[in-house]
Amino acid sequence: MSNPQNPWLQTAQQLQQSALQYWGQLLQASPSAATPVPGAAPNATPFAAPFAAPFAPAGGVDLSEMLAQVAGHPVQIEPTRLLQIQSDYLKDLAQLWSQGLQVKPPQDKRFAAPAWSSNPLSAYAAAAYQLNARTLMALADAVQADAKTRARIQFAVLQWIEASAPSNFLAFNAEAQQKALETQGESLSKGVQNLLHDLEQGHVSMTDESAFEVGKNVATTEGQVVFENELFQLIQYKPLTAKVHQRPFLLVPPCINKYYILDLQPGNSLVRYAVEQGMSTFVVSWCNPDAALAHKTWDDYIEAAIIKAIEVVREITRAEQINALGFCVGGTMLGTALAVLAARGEKPVASATFLTAFLDFTDTGVLDVFIDENFVRLREQQFAQGGLLPGRDLATTFSFLRPTDLVWNYVVGNYLKGETPPPFDLLYWNSDSTNLPGPYYAWYLRHTYLQNELCKPNALTVCGQPVDLGRIDIPVYIYGSREDHIVPIGGAYASTQHLPGPKRFVMGASGHIAGVINPASKGKRSHWVGSTEHFPPRLDDWLASATERPGSWWTDWAEWLKGHAGELVAAPKGYGSRKYKAIEPAPGRYVKVKA
Repeated sequence: MSNPQNPWLQTAQQLQQSALQYWGQLLQASPSAATPVPGAAPNATPFAAPFAAPFAPAGGVDLSEMLAQVAGHPVQIEPTRLLQIQSDYLKDLAQLWSQGLQVKPPQDKRFAAPAWSSNPLSAYAAAAYQLNARTLMALADAVQADAKTRARIQFAVLQWIEASAPSNFLAFNAEAQQKALETQGESLSKGVQNLLHDLEQGHVSMTDESAFEVGKNVATTEGQVVFENELFQLIQYKPLTAKVHQRPFLLVPPCINKYYILDLQPGNSLVRYAVEQGMSTFVVSWCNPDAALAHKTWDDYIEAAIIKAIEVVREITRAEQINALGFCVGGTMLGTALAVLAARGEKPVASATFLTAFLDFTDTGVLDVFIDENFVRLREQQFAQGGLLPGRDLATTFSFLRPTDLVWNYVVGNYLKGETPPPFDLLYWNSDSTNLPGPYYAWYLRHTYLQNELCKPNALTVCGQPVDLGRIDIPVYIYGSREDHIVPIGGAYASTQHLPGPKRFVMGASGHIAGVINPASKGKRSHWVGSTEHFPPRLDDWLASATERPGSWWTDWAEWLKGHAGELVAAPKGYGSRKYKAIEPAPGRYVKVKA
């Protein structure tokens, strides 16, 4: 690992050295030495002032220039606020120096191993890192700018902070050094092998991917593909009860991921749970697009996938209406499709469930830092003639929303410690990415994230119809996860303000995936239920009278769904119909295609 020809280690060491040298000088400059920015307010100090020293992990880039690029213009801090930050920094730095070799690493899981406490150099590096990180974030918080600019600066600074943690570098990671000594260098050798393996596969390994195979030990609920077109396969599942509810049930997963997040293994499969509840269950399995689908649009997915799937399920089951569920982007598409159908005077869906899904994009959380007019216009130009957004691009973006847990944790474990991450079905799914047609993606960015038009009556035309969520006058179950960083809980709750039919809103504990995939049999976490009659604009006002219940929200949802599923009838003995014959066993071909 000390080989100077190893470009990864070389870059890592340069980043660490530059960061430590830079941080040591960061707040030594006096505000009076700042160079005024043309046109700046007389009582404001340019943010460039304390960032005069170069920060050069990428070839001598000046940090002040990088921050100005993030903001789009020079940014400033009020002088008294800057002086206070400087004063606090110097005081804490002096206190740190006074501890000498007795310094203890901070309370942080990255520095929790005993090796950090027993190595004075590493302990000091960790403590200094925490001080510098705290100070950098204070500066980012103090920027005089609009909320979006400040959020972008905070996000950028967070990425630099997380990347520069001493735990990420062998020169400071006492735990990795100790392991290297104990294994006589074998951990370093294994780390290099892991690095080469990950470079070859194109992403950092989060789990032992060799432990899973789709259709063998994930996506195993028994069923048959009963329809397919170029966009999706429709899977019908074998009943597990003698009788099923008369009204069939269709699940629409996000097309930015593979459907089997809803069918990982028998113990945590929402698909299997629905079947066990006596639901005649179908799921959309998306095609992983290649060049042949590079021209597909949002309208194509709504008409030829969502609406088509609803039609086929009705024809197979001879049901006048079905129940439907949309998860994440699948919920956004389901809501769009229901509005299109309503505009046509059709009501083929009796009830809808929206799981961690946006219909109103007012509160998009940290994802908002990526979206502005320039970014969207660039994507529109990029995909004007078609093209594909690689699945790995989206996966990387989502990973860096939680960089310590989803990026650097695995860099340290895989490469510095030479560990193989344990098998974990959810992380295997997370690494099994899907592409997106560029025109679909560009439309989605502009009309939802940027312009938030889906929730504005008749602001959009989809499939030739004006879209008005107010026409979706059916019972809905809306679920949001309290710690969701992709669809913030406020964004999920906002759907209650636009759907006019009977509503039930439930908040679950945990995040975007773990909150949803929370099997009832495990008895884990909790969920909150509240009024089904009164939905004030603010989530906090609804929560004020909500009640916390232990365990999964699945049981609450199942009881609600049964109330809209019709009477029990004899379970079908076969798959499909005369028109739609079984094509192949679940999980089908589409889900096995790699991006």
